[in-house]
Amino acid sequence: MCVLPCAAIAHNIPNDVTVQLFLKPEGQHLNVLVRAPMQSIRDMVFPQRGTGFLDLERAAPMLPGVATLWISDFLELYEDGEPVTKKPRVAATRISLESERAFVSYQSALALLQGPPLANDVNVDWNQTLLDVWFDYPIRSERSRLSIRSELARLGLRVTTVLRFVTPQGAVRALEFTGDPGLLRLDPRWYQAALRFVQLGFFHILDGTDHLLFLLCLVIPIRRMWALIPIVTAFTAAHSITLIASAYGLAPDVLWFPPLIETLIAVSIVYMALENIVAGSAVSRRWMMSFGFGLVHGFGFSFALRESLQFAGSHLLTSLLSFNIGVELGQLLVLLVLIPLLQLLFRYVVAERMGVIILSALVAHTGWHWMLDRADRLSQYRWQWPEWDAATAAAILRALTVAVLLAGLGWWAAAWQKRRVEKSRRSPESLPPNAVG
Repeated sequence: MCVLPCAAIAHNIPNDVTVQLFLKPEGQHLNVLVRAPMQSIRDMVFPQRGTGFLDLERAAPMLPGVATLWISDFLELYEDGEPVTKKPRVAATRISLESERAFVSYQSALALLQGPPLANDVNVDWNQTLLDVWFDYPIRSERSRLSIRSELARLGLRVTTVLRFVTPQGAVRALEFTGDPGLLRLDPRWYQAALRFVQLGFFHILDGTDHLLFLLCLVIPIRRMWALIPIVTAFTAAHSITLIASAYGLAPDVLWFPPLIETLIAVSIVYMALENIVAGSAVSRRWMMSFGFGLVHGFGFSFALRESLQFAGSHLLTSLLSFNIGVELGQLLVLLVLIPLLQLLFRYVVAERMGVIILSALVAHTGWHWMLDRADRLSQYRWQWPEWDAATAAAILRALTVAVLLAGLGWWAAAWQKRRVEKSRRSPESLPPNAVG
């Protein structure tokens, strides 16, 4: 027990680690340039000199083995869906100072690794340096579609990886992720991006407690699948509009906007729950309320999706539509589970009207506390009028355009619903048996 603390101190795991990667295919070679902090290389004793400074000259022969053990063994590369089984060649290694900024571009990073090593008379501790490595992977062609699975998350408690893929044409695609995101396709096809975002949308709606509570408020008073499908579809159509608009830069880019949307989402839950308590099952035009609040929830989806859009490649619109399809599938699954449960609850446990009131009151109580907490965070932001310039005018013009389109869509939907109701009233099936034509 006395020895264990000493061993733990000798092999501390760093809290925050940032790893930088460059990938560039050239002919039948894939150049992978990696920069990682030396403090993330554990269980290794590097030679020292003087009063504890790193002996750069004696440490240099150790670097290829260290790079293979701690970096390349945790990188899996795929070419056209097939794993690259051949081990990479360590083309170059180098210890760099933390002030060295060569990894801002592929060319400067490659030039640094091809240049002379750091002078041995530089006095620096080993945990204040960076390990730069150049791996050479054999591939069949530079036109192959490449994928990567990074398990570098074990280098620290919280590892952020900045990956930049340089195409043979020179274009740069940047990705940034925390932890292990699974298999990343550097140049995905449209159906691969679509499948990924369908999964994201499906699991996002199942993990989003506020969206599930809003959906529960829609289900409680109705509990009929065919009556709920138009309402849920209106919600999906509405959040699709604002999600796409936000992805294309049409949403306000200010600090107070996300907490405002989160507060409005809580308001939507409280309102729908109170409407259930007051109106019960006699709710009318619920699809319009679902559409209106869906516009708000769409911005909430965009905040959660903002980090994942970098994995869409060149298929942004396809990925957004696929995400919405996943959300719709998740909502239908929730409906298939909730409707039978509520039917059983109201048949064998509690009367329907009392059950609607109790469940809605519980949801309203939760939403009320969310609303107060989020409103408190929102109040911490100071409102400032933006400066009037060309960018502000363009933003206002875009917002007005979207507002006009939404108003036109709402007017058309209301008119269509009105005509449908009037047509159903005039149909022969709706007339009494003794009515005269």
